[in-house]
Amino acid sequence: MSKHAHKYSRPDEDPRFHDTYQFLKRYRDATYSLKVVVHQLEVQFHTEYGSSIDEFLDSIYAAGAELSGSNIEERAKSIERSNQMLKLLDSAVDLLRTNHKFGEQYYWILFYSFLSPQALKNTDEVIEKLEPHIDNISYRTFYRKRHAAIEALSTILWGFTAKETLELLNKFFPEE
Repeated sequence: MSKHAHKYSRPDEDPRFHDTYQFLKRYRDATYSLKVVVHQLEVQFHTEYGSSIDEFLDSIYAAGAELSGSNIEERAKSIERSNQMLKLLDSAVDLLRTNHKFGEQYYWILFYSFLSPQALKNTDEVIEKLEPHIDNISYRTFYRKRHAAIEALSTILWGFTAKETLELLNKFFPEE
């Protein structure tokens, strides 16, 4: 556990933990909404222009047409912003999975809790899905590890504070 977390008596008091938890809770819906919007936009483009969005944008750029200020540009920017946020989370989860000492376990905990396309009904179902990945996982262990996984992901997404970084460096390189 990081020193940052100890400053708060409850995990939901740590703003980084809270932000990550809220982000994860919304991930499934945000991903689905984004896919629906992109699909609708693609259908609309195909109907209006007889081509895919990519082909349409390529032809506009090739022709040097100006899109700024248009409704198309605003919608495209909005979709792109949402997509960038989801990519940020995906890359942070991937970094956690491949580099953290408990990365594989944390990945599966986060996946079944928040990231899988279909939400599981309850904690029992999540624990059942985790059994091939984590031996003999109890409710207590699940909640403890889920908390630790969210905390580790928070550190990747939002970073250490400067104070924590100095404390960590001092442990490895104590001043004479």
